[in-house]
Amino acid sequence: MMMNHLFTALSRLFLILVLPICVAGCSAFNCTPLEKHLGAEKNLINLAAQIAEELTRQANPPLVPLQTELPILTTTFVNNDDLKETSRFGRILQEHITSRLVQLNYTVQEIKLRETLLMREQSGEIMLSRNMQDLSGQKSLSPQAILVGTYSHTDRVMYISARLINPKDRNIISSTDYRLCMDDNVLAMFGLQRQGKGGGDEISPPRESLLDAIFY
Repeated sequence: MMMNHLFTALSRLFLILVLPICVAGCSAFNCTPLEKHLGAEKNLINLAAQIAEELTRQANPPLVPLQTELPILTTTFVNNDDLKETSRFGRILQEHITSRLVQLNYTVQEIKLRETLLMREQSGEIMLSRNMQDLSGQKSLSPQAILVGTYSHTDRVMYISARLINPKDRNIISSTDYRLCMDDNVLAMFGLQRQGKGGGDEISPPRESLLDAIFY
């Protein structure tokens, strides 16, 4: 009888500690042995919102909202191994972060200046060598910060770094980093897909989460 009560108590404790994490974001189990049962697709909109909120929250000096004369400029996220290369993922992440910044009441501008950006067909706008001097010299622009970001990946693991930079002195005023397990949707943005079965230890692709099926 005592063992049954102990088991029940431990089960309840497990649900109290683990269930909120699972409901909030089951994609945390991707790239783990639990992915087959508890994994889920990564919501890039939520990821972008988290990046935008974290960058603006920790910015030093603080950013000023509702100032049309002090916009935030955003650039396309690029491959950390080649800053002239981006992808559909890099463009989508920029767009979602831009949307969240606007929702947070910051003025955001999309700049398309050949003097300051390298224009590549189907690649979006990429800041030349992250050179802030050209931008700070543009009289028509007085940005309070510029968003830049890089990503790199190996196998299914991607590392994302996002920064807000002061264009006047090129100091980093805010920075955040993320580790992302690339699900099928993210892999497709790079023209990649999972290897076929037969790899032995290969983790099956994420499907509808068991917890999502229960609660949604």
